[in-house]
Amino acid sequence: MLSLQEISDRMEIQQLLVDYSTAIDQRRFDDLDNVFTDDAYIDYRAMGGIDGHFPEVKAWLAEVLPNFPAYSHMLGNLSIRFVGDTACPETAKSRVICFNPMVLDAGKEGHSPQIMFCGLWYDDEFIRTAEGWRMTRRVETKCFDKIV
Repeated sequence: MLSLQEISDRMEIQQLLVDYSTAIDQRRFDDLDNVFTDDAYIDYRAMGGIDGHFPEVKAWLAEVLPNFPAYSHMLGNLSIRFVGDTACPETAKSRVICFNPMVLDAGKEGHSPQIMFCGLWYDDEFIRTAEGWRMTRRVETKCFDKIV
C-alpha cells in the first residue's frame, strides 16, 4: 500500500510533467525554470533537436518552437520509481510516453499546412529540492514520426 508521502511525491512529479508540457505548448518558456534544475541535462537529439544543459536548451526552444504554428503534448503510461529511502526519497526516475503532433507551415499560398505526428518516450530523473521536485535529466527516445 502506498504511503501518503509516496502518493504526494507521485502527484508532484506527475504535475511537474504536466507543467513542462503546458509551458512548452503555451510558449511560456520561463515557466520551465520551475520544472528543471539550473544544471539539468536535456537531450532532444532523438527527434532532431539538441542536447545540453537547461539554460542553453531553454534558449534553443524559445528560438525554434515559434517556427511551428501549433503543437501539443499528450502524455501517458507514466511510470515513476523512487530511489533511496522509501519513507522520504530524495531522487526519482520516470518514463512517460508522449504524442506530439506539430503543424508545419506549408509556406506557400494556397497550400494546406502539413502535420508531423511525433511519438516518443521521455526518460527523466528528479531531485527533491527546497522548492519541491525538479527535473535533473530528460532524454527523448524516438518511437515514430510521420508527416501527413
